[in-house]
Amino acid sequence: MKTKRILFNAVLLTAAILLVISCAVNPVTGKRQIMFMNEAQEVALGVSYDPQVLASFGVYDDPELQAFVQARGTEMGKLSHRPNLEYHIKVVDSPVVNAFAVPGGFIYLTRGIIAQLTSEAELIGILGHEMGHITARHSVSQQTKQQLGTLLLIGGMIASEKLATYAEQAMQGMQLLFLSFSRDNEREADALGSEYATKLGYDGTKMAEFFQVLDKMNMASSQGGVPTFLSTHPDPGDRYNSVIRNTKAWQDKLKLPSYKVNADSYLKLIDGMVYGEDPKQGYTDDNTFFHPELKFKFSYPAGWTLTNAPTQVTVQPADGKALILFTLSNQRSLQAAADSTLAQYGLKLQRSERRTVNGMPAIVALSKQESKNQSTGAVSVTSVLSYIIEYGSFYYVFHSVAAEADFPNYASIMESSMKTFAKLTDTNRLNVKPRRIQVKAVQRTGTLANAFTAFGMKQEMMNELALLNNIELTDQVQAGKLIKIVTE
Repeated sequence: MKTKRILFNAVLLTAAILLVISCAVNPVTGKRQIMFMNEAQEVALGVSYDPQVLASFGVYDDPELQAFVQARGTEMGKLSHRPNLEYHIKVVDSPVVNAFAVPGGFIYLTRGIIAQLTSEAELIGILGHEMGHITARHSVSQQTKQQLGTLLLIGGMIASEKLATYAEQAMQGMQLLFLSFSRDNEREADALGSEYATKLGYDGTKMAEFFQVLDKMNMASSQGGVPTFLSTHPDPGDRYNSVIRNTKAWQDKLKLPSYKVNADSYLKLIDGMVYGEDPKQGYTDDNTFFHPELKFKFSYPAGWTLTNAPTQVTVQPADGKALILFTLSNQRSLQAAADSTLAQYGLKLQRSERRTVNGMPAIVALSKQESKNQSTGAVSVTSVLSYIIEYGSFYYVFHSVAAEADFPNYASIMESSMKTFAKLTDTNRLNVKPRRIQVKAVQRTGTLANAFTAFGMKQEMMNELALLNNIELTDQVQAGKLIKIVTE
């Protein structure tokens, strides 16, 4: 009887879940599909995501460029499948080659992808692709599937104690399953990008050419890393031919007299853009991290990898068994900064003491963090050694983290790193300038390599610059053609 009652309750729960799910008409396909949120909720979700995205990446400081992409996005939005939706297009301050969209009309282009593009038509194609994800409600559908799968899994947990044992692992698997867009989603976004670009009067085939650039970057990934755009937009097969075919179909249908590329005007727009890492946001050299704007530095262990994000810096060994986390506290006293960061991570203080680090007041704390595996009941313990340092009006926080069993193997080397935090006074380090894109007219007809040599480009930069222009080094370029070079 108990089992029957449990099963009956599970059925009632599942029925209740299904009652709150709405069926909506997809704006692109015209077909009805299950959705957990209406358009107002979708927009509200995007509004909540936007400040988080901007806090993570920062907005690239170029009002003319920002106004340009917003104007093109607004124009495209009016002829999209969701013309009444307000679109927000922003260039974020990241060197990674990427573009992404969140629900409710928010599209983000990194300065890395803006620098890599060679024409306005390419930009419009990428913008159309991201807008396609929004108009087809791919993100909303993805979240609905994830929520529905999780809710039905919870219903199953009520009916089966055995399933409940594996619930944590199953939910984690479901999150991974819906993490990326499906191949069908990507194909649809490509097709919509071609459609929107063509309707806007641009040559949509240029988006296909940019996919070829990404493939080249992928092959050269051992030197520079795979562009994030490839990992967040999984290749659904022969995208190049599909985009060409879709674009030609729309061109044949619309029969406009010509289609815009606008290469020169685009290159002039990005002339002077920061290229690669921006030193003012922090940079590394010889296992030392320097921050010119905040005027500090610290060293980190040889062979460890440092990742610099706007809100935090992380340093890890190759085996991933330890972590140094560095961030900034918003508290107004050293003690408040220490108390706040320990509470934030749920750390249980073991001991703490006041010290000085290179003449600066500091609190050093040893803590533990316990977490219980809901499936097995096993408790895992993590050890954390924290340095909270007062420098000027700011409070900087280091956390050195490892499992309790591994901590003795890493504690000394991590603490040695935290102790190197110091004021940066070297003018040579403080005045490092970013590399920038410069747009130049080719002086005389010849190969691209000849043109780079004429502008004083180093041999080791040639392949990267060729990729930046999407031209082979051996290709002939005519006198007067605009190309991108990179200057210190």
